[in-house]
Amino acid sequence: MDKEQLIRQAYTAFNARNIDAVLSVMSPDVRWPKAWEGDYAHGHTEVRAYWERQWQEIDPIVTPVYFRERTDGTIAVEVDQLVKDLEGNAVFNGKVLHVYTIAGGLLQQMEIEIG
Repeated sequence: MDKEQLIRQAYTAFNARNIDAVLSVMSPDVRWPKAWEGDYAHGHTEVRAYWERQWQEIDPIVTPVYFRERTDGTIAVEVDQLVKDLEGNAVFNGKVLHVYTIAGGLLQQMEIEIG
């Protein structure tokens, strides 16, 4: 699977709230931003716990719209991000840049860049 397919698979699984499917494309020692809380989750157990907490408070849908491989080998992905509260009210609706490091065919790290 190429890098874009790997990342698209992760977004599809995330939006379906299929944590196991997302974790299956992540390195066991993944470093993932906890944008909603701050800091980072490290490893599958922390990522799972973070998303479970997050989805009890908000309903995010993240759609990749543009992929670009950078000279350092990371993949920059512009996403449309719609975050609703649990009553369906939009909390955020806009573009965000996610930057991925892939190692061994798995997502190793994701960073969020504010432009």
